[in-house]
Parts: sequence; C-alpha cells; structure tokens
Amino acid sequence: MFEFLYPQIYVKSLLDIPLDKLREIKINTFILDLDNTITEWNRREVRQEIAEWFENIKGQGFKACILSNNGEQRVLAVARSLGIPYLHRAQKPRRRAFFQALSLMESQAAETAVIGDQIFTDVLGGNRAGLFTILVVPLDKREFPGTKISRCLEYFVLRRLRQELVVGRRTSDE
Repeated sequence: MFEFLYPQIYVKSLLDIPLDKLREIKINTFILDLDNTITEWNRREVRQEIAEWFENIKGQGFKACILSNNGEQRVLAVARSLGIPYLHRAQKPRRRAFFQALSLMESQAAETAVIGDQIFTDVLGGNRAGLFTILVVPLDKREFPGTKISRCLEYFVLRRLRQELVVGRRTSDE
C-alpha cells in the first residue's frame, strides 16, 4: 500500500552506499538531493569525506547530478565545487524534474538511483519516476521548518520500514 514511500536501500550516509552492488544491477547514475544529503541544511560547504566520495564515484565512471527544491545560488555553488550538473527549484516529488535530470545526464531510468534524506520528496518522487531509490539518514538535525513537519509523518513510514528490515522482508543493502 505504501510501496511508493519505501526506498530500495536505507543507509546511514552516502559513504555507506554499496557501489559494487549498484554496479551489479547496472546502476551508473545518481540523482542526489542537496540539503542534509550532500551538505548540512542551508550550507555551501561540503565535508571533506563527501567531496572525496564524489571524486571516487566519478573516478569509477558514475554520473551524478544535484536535484534540489532550493533556489539556484547555493545549489550552483555546491555543484561547481563537486564538478557535477544540477537542477534547482525542482518541485520534488513531481516527476518532471527527475526526468529532466535523466535527460541532462543522458541516462535511462533503469540505470539511475535517487539518493536523498526525505521520504516525501526524494523517495516518493524517485519511485514515482520509476527510479531506484536510496534513503540516507539526514546529516544534521537543523533543517527547513516545513521539513520538520514532514519528518513527523516520516516517523511512521520509517518505523514500519525498520520493522520490515528486522523481520527480513527487506534488507538495508539489497
């Protein structure tokens, strides 16, 4: 019933994403959220280990793009620092922006994963667009006030997802 709200993988951070397993299932492209996925909310600075992760994935041939609901200035600054393309004011979870990101990177849905920290924007939008979805734990507790409201609803989805992980119906590293 709530399948569109469940990610295929749930990990602590970008650093925990099983790149080898994704390559095995032919995933070679990432559409990434910005706030609390790549950077802390409302920040332009990228942690050193995250910047190194991006260098690593690019070195392995993965493509990446930032897809953010934010305005252009900060998204552009982070995208430039990482050397990747971006789309701003995406209106996630609407599918259109996800399809625009696919077009921008000349990728197909079957080879693309969406990575983000929010169920009702990143996971829902990615699933609705037919993409593989990866949920990460937010980098920081500070976030946009509107996001705090959706976190209350996410609690119930995460509780059920964790229950399924415990009883073995899903795995955190499928």
